[in-house]
Amino acid sequence: MPLSRRERRPWPAIFRLLERDERVFAVLLAVVMVGGLATLGLVPLRPRQRVDIYSLVFWFAAYKVGIFALVTVNPRATRAIFVGALGIDLLLVFVLLSLTGGGDSLFYLLFFPLVAVNAYYFGPWLGLGAAVVAGGLYAASAALVPPWVGWTPPLILVALVGLPAVTLGLVADRERRARGEVERLNVELTGTLSRLQAAQEELLVAERMATVGRLSLKVAHEVRNPISAIELNAEMLEDIVRARAGADMDEARGLVTAIRDQVNTLDALTEEYLAFARFPRPHFEEESINELVEDLADFIRPVALRQGLTLRVSVDPAVPLMEIDRGLLRQAVLNLVKNGLEALSSGGALTLASRRDGDAVEISVSDTGPGIPDDVAGRLFEPFFTTKPQGTGLGLGIARQITEEHGGELRWESVPSGGAAFTIRLPIKRTASA
Repeated sequence: MPLSRRERRPWPAIFRLLERDERVFAVLLAVVMVGGLATLGLVPLRPRQRVDIYSLVFWFAAYKVGIFALVTVNPRATRAIFVGALGIDLLLVFVLLSLTGGGDSLFYLLFFPLVAVNAYYFGPWLGLGAAVVAGGLYAASAALVPPWVGWTPPLILVALVGLPAVTLGLVADRERRARGEVERLNVELTGTLSRLQAAQEELLVAERMATVGRLSLKVAHEVRNPISAIELNAEMLEDIVRARAGADMDEARGLVTAIRDQVNTLDALTEEYLAFARFPRPHFEEESINELVEDLADFIRPVALRQGLTLRVSVDPAVPLMEIDRGLLRQAVLNLVKNGLEALSSGGALTLASRRDGDAVEISVSDTGPGIPDDVAGRLFEPFFTTKPQGTGLGLGIARQITEEHGGELRWESVPSGGAAFTIRLPIKRTASA
């Protein structure tokens, strides 16, 4: 059966895997050494140099399994384990050379794969050092088991083993650096794409808001005059009905009152559209945030008492005077308060607070209501999105727009004990562009 593209791993991919997974390196090194030992065991030895190659291969494989287990159990000590294993491998080859003829033994060929694979993993300098050690061990084995072969074969061995090892190590280092650079660029590109996508989404929102603004202005201008006429006529009709007595007139007064209430609602809706579409330019003056919070609390306290709610106010004396547009900022906080009051339809507590946080001041409005569902959280600031039957979906958008005009940001979070908290965070020192 032909292998799929995923199963046919090219050699560069195998070597990249070798670097990333040290256990794979342990397996590859074991295959190279055990396979090389078994292959060289096919060469007939002299009777006095006979060794049990099969047992040697078995115990060498068991030793490599132990290295694999050590790397798996203690991955933080991988480098130290592999350095120790390299030293043991060099000594084992030296012992094997000494038992099989010294300078005349073919088992010196095991130095080539051993040094090359370790040079790829550790780098060129350790590879060069291992090649020099291999040449020294080869010379020592030749000295212990006559005849002495001289210094030329060990030096040739060092050159033939060391040069490829250094080259392979340099190539591996360059590949690591190149791959690291590619990964860094990939991370930067991913971040850039994410920022570009966010900017594109913000642009789409801005375009929609601009379109909505133009439509809102047109609708508001077209609807405002009929609304005023209806309201005026309703007032006149209410005066006429009030001047007359009777059961029918009582019912008529109720109907006229209902008409005026709906007209007032429609008028407020129109004004909110106008405020959103034709946002006034803020006029900054030095004002007290704490006074704004306390005045707003006094304003909404009667409403909270009628709903049976608990209103808590907390101001931080460390909050300094700041340059703000008091009217606009009051509107932003009031929008958040309205949302909190509507979330507490079944009772609870509403908290208004101000506090200094480093070089910024925070105004928070939190409630103990049911909180914000996950399916709603992602659309909180979307224009015209609302969960209220009479809502416009513009209150939070206006609050955020006012906050950003002050150089700040509007945040929200779910309260662990239940409910939600909205926070307006403003810099104490407003920048010139804000």
